[in-house]
Amino acid sequence: MRVIPKDKVIFHFNTTNKANYTVQDGEVFWVEADDCYSGQITDASVKRPDIDIGIMDCAVGPIDVEGAHPGDTLCVEVLAIDLAPQGVMVTSVGLGVLGDRITEPDTKIIPVHDGFAHFSDTIKIPLTPMIGVMGVAPKSGEIHCAVPDDHGANMDTKLVKVGSRVYFPVNIEGAGLAVGDMHACMGDGELSGTGIEIAGRMCLKVTVYHDRPIQRPVIETFDGIYFLASRSTLNESIKVATADVVEFLMKKLDLSFPDAYRLMSATCDAQICEVVDDNVTVRLHCPKFDTRIQTL
Repeated sequence: MRVIPKDKVIFHFNTTNKANYTVQDGEVFWVEADDCYSGQITDASVKRPDIDIGIMDCAVGPIDVEGAHPGDTLCVEVLAIDLAPQGVMVTSVGLGVLGDRITEPDTKIIPVHDGFAHFSDTIKIPLTPMIGVMGVAPKSGEIHCAVPDDHGANMDTKLVKVGSRVYFPVNIEGAGLAVGDMHACMGDGELSGTGIEIAGRMCLKVTVYHDRPIQRPVIETFDGIYFLASRSTLNESIKVATADVVEFLMKKLDLSFPDAYRLMSATCDAQICEVVDDNVTVRLHCPKFDTRIQTL
């Protein structure tokens, strides 16, 4: 099985990036990745202000997928995630929701082994590995990998994990997939501005669909379909995701707008993914309560 190394990265998603790698439709492959700090924080003596912020939040790629054309939908299935033996969490002035209460930067190295993140001598956290950055080329312009939008990127949703299928709209030939920013553990919201940032590798399978058009990322799990939206405010993000779910229910269940709107409100849950990037990302969970909505 092919292993894509971590040495070729992008810092911005755009329509002009040349592919560093090419895979086949249906191919399974591994991607290696540094943590979001590009491996700069090696021990607790290195603080966030000490590192080069300019090389943070990169993504490995672009990885073009043969047969992916504009208007198609790219499905990326997460088959496995392998983690490095330690992760890192930093605090820094202004970072996260309560960053105004931080007076000086601090770094914590967290060993990872035996299925746990060993936060301290007395606290260990069950691992919940996930991928923070996953996206494709946008329709136009240039967007930093740290900023989530309709093309994906730094969505920081903990459902981008083993067993999930993540769908993206294809905007250019080959799609321009890029991935990175893995976490050993991260709660919804990423409220301190960081999860347990960690290096490692991910095993992915890509599939191109020509008959499932979407405008924004969608995640499918065993229990439901999640519609993601990233906008500058929480209200805007929820409104966009809600409209996508209502449209999905109208199409799949042959409903009028009022009935789809009512059904959405009775069955679906609005959930926050992250609130610390330039755009706020939310997901709207549509449970698989009907045989006609078992997949996108």
